[in-house]
Amino acid sequence: MATFVLIHGGCCGGADWEHVQRNLQHQGHTVLAPDLPGMGFDRTPLQSVSLESWSKYVAALIAEQSESVILVGHSRGGIVISQAAEYVPERVRTLVYVAAMLVPNGHTQGDISNLLPRDISFLTLSPDGVALTVDLEQAKRIAFNRTPSEEADRAIAQFGAEPAACFTWPVHVTDERYGRVPRVYIETMHDNAIPLTLQWIMQESLPCQRVITMDTDHSPSHSAPKELAAHLAAIASSTIDATGSAGPAQ
Repeated sequence: MATFVLIHGGCCGGADWEHVQRNLQHQGHTVLAPDLPGMGFDRTPLQSVSLESWSKYVAALIAEQSESVILVGHSRGGIVISQAAEYVPERVRTLVYVAAMLVPNGHTQGDISNLLPRDISFLTLSPDGVALTVDLEQAKRIAFNRTPSEEADRAIAQFGAEPAACFTWPVHVTDERYGRVPRVYIETMHDNAIPLTLQWIMQESLPCQRVITMDTDHSPSHSAPKELAAHLAAIASSTIDATGSAGPAQ
């Protein structure tokens, strides 16, 4: 059995992982799905959060576990798991990017997003410039286009504000630390939020040791949670080294 730490994407909290978390726990795994500071039910002011504070929060959580973890990030959560792995590489078995931002050193998720310009009219900036909110109907079309409507409505009802600054936070990682942790990318074929073409661009710029393809929208934790949990469990059952070779878990 393995320990998973699941990091949510933008505008939501750890509850976004609830179906996957429950499925993995039923298999006997230990699964943590925290709210990042300022997100979900955490009331930290958004103007006080940063990639550094989020990543150090995750790194501290990882350090508390009795074994190294499989660290999973969805969407914007990709930049958080990358930075956290830089802080505690010896405590991370594998990084798993689920339709996530895979950003090279020195770049921001805004830099990467701009490689494939698309309509972002569904995002609204608060008057003080601190927070971004999403139009919920557009979010349903963009992030949940293959999710059953009732499930999509339930997920969207939990959405909140996202720190606007997250698009300008540079990722600072090194080959010596972050680079020694194996990476797996789970790409999503019908993704309207981070289109598959952009996922391929990111993988080309920062290759992963394994790529898994899911026939889903941007939100497989809602549209295909059992399948996603099965992929994560399979990753836990094997070891992947930095060269990409795999074998049974030790």
